[in-house]
Amino acid sequence: MLRVARRRPNLLWYGALFVAAVVTLGGLGLLYSDDVSWQRQARDLTKQNATLNEHLLTSQTSLADAQQQVTSLQSELQHPHLGIWNVQQRIDGADWYLAGGVPDTFTYHLNATSSGPMSVSILTFEQFAAAIECVDGGVSNTNFCMHHSKRGTIKSWLNVTSVSYDFHLAEGCANYMVVFTAANPVTVMPDVSVTYNPASTFTGDC
Repeated sequence: MLRVARRRPNLLWYGALFVAAVVTLGGLGLLYSDDVSWQRQARDLTKQNATLNEHLLTSQTSLADAQQQVTSLQSELQHPHLGIWNVQQRIDGADWYLAGGVPDTFTYHLNATSSGPMSVSILTFEQFAAAIECVDGGVSNTNFCMHHSKRGTIKSWLNVTSVSYDFHLAEGCANYMVVFTAANPVTVMPDVSVTYNPASTFTGDC
């Protein structure tokens, strides 16, 4: 009978196999650790990017607001707005009037209210002189002549308690005035202002 000898286990082979397994598992562990680290860094970068985008949008909004403010300030510097008459005054009857010149190179913002019916006209100096002649000649009282003289008016509001109008002809002409009258005693509450806005050429009756 033949006997076959049993092969003894090769301890060196098993040792090499064990070492290979440990190295492989260690490598997989390192790869997993690296993958977790990269994912964490990617999340951090995504958050940082979102924060930067938010800051960028905020900066862009602030820049747009600043540019709008600069544009508004430049416009105000080029066309300053000034109040010129805001003190209430009384007209004591049909022979009285309030009058003021309209400054040239300005847009004239005529705004006023009154405690009773009043009449308001924008006149040239020549029309105002004709209205004075009407009064001095005994044609009628001031309340009538300032708005009905033979030379007429540029614009009139008769028997009203408020007026609001932007007058542009004085932007290129120094030849206008505004007159308030009333048939009976009234108190006028003006809020008159002007905006610097010179015309490139003469306008109106100049």
